[in-house]
Amino acid sequence: MTKSHLQKLLSVATIVATFLGLSYTQASADNDKDLLTEIKERGTILIGLEATYPPFNYQDENGKLVGFEVDVAKALAERLGVNAEFVPTKWDGMLAGLETKRFDIITNQVTITEDRQKKYDFTQPYTVSGIQVITRSDKQDDFKTPTDLAGKYVGVGLGSNYEEWLSENVPDAEVSTYDDNATKLQDLLVGRLDAFLNDRLAAAYLLKNSGGKVVAAGEPFDKQRMGVALRKGNETLLQALNKGLDELRADGTLAAISQKWFQLDATK
Repeated sequence: MTKSHLQKLLSVATIVATFLGLSYTQASADNDKDLLTEIKERGTILIGLEATYPPFNYQDENGKLVGFEVDVAKALAERLGVNAEFVPTKWDGMLAGLETKRFDIITNQVTITEDRQKKYDFTQPYTVSGIQVITRSDKQDDFKTPTDLAGKYVGVGLGSNYEEWLSENVPDAEVSTYDDNATKLQDLLVGRLDAFLNDRLAAAYLLKNSGGKVVAAGEPFDKQRMGVALRKGNETLLQALNKGLDELRADGTLAAISQKWFQLDATK
């Protein structure tokens, strides 16, 4: 090999190495871009919710997505200076969808638990609630306390913390899991279930719209706090969301949204 040929090869190798180095640097920069920056550049924040969970998030008679959490999410997006884009997802795939980056955050009454906090970050709570037993009007006196669920057929949302609560506290309950509230309610009305568990705030909406067919039995129990869920490692987004919630709380917007949907302030 001649000296001239060797110099040409070295020159080509240098160019290739430089190009690869620049490509690697660019890729690293893209990977290092934090999620908040990406959201602002995109102009939208992708939000996971069920869209079948009134009064938190559901489609009205015109097919428009409405509800307490829809309003909260839009107000938070406004504080970030972006638009809210909703991604309807079944509850049993909600957290998996967050992990696979189908959306940036979840606003779907995600209860803050120790186990979930090991995997996900949560904002400060924006809803404080509890578990409510729902049953038919003729069975109301059968469920005075949660222990009365033992030996009964009880419906819960698939993958919900209600299922976990029953397993730990009333293991003798016969538990059935559901993807949606409508099927759960139908099974209660036809007698396949003795009761089902729901959020006390969702229960109030359900009772109001059931024509007296179902009732709340006993007092709500196991106080729960719900926050916006997001993937770990997105500290700037977490801080921005908490700042947004602080502002919404301070100017009365959060309480007003709650009053609109629940006729009470469920945000503290």
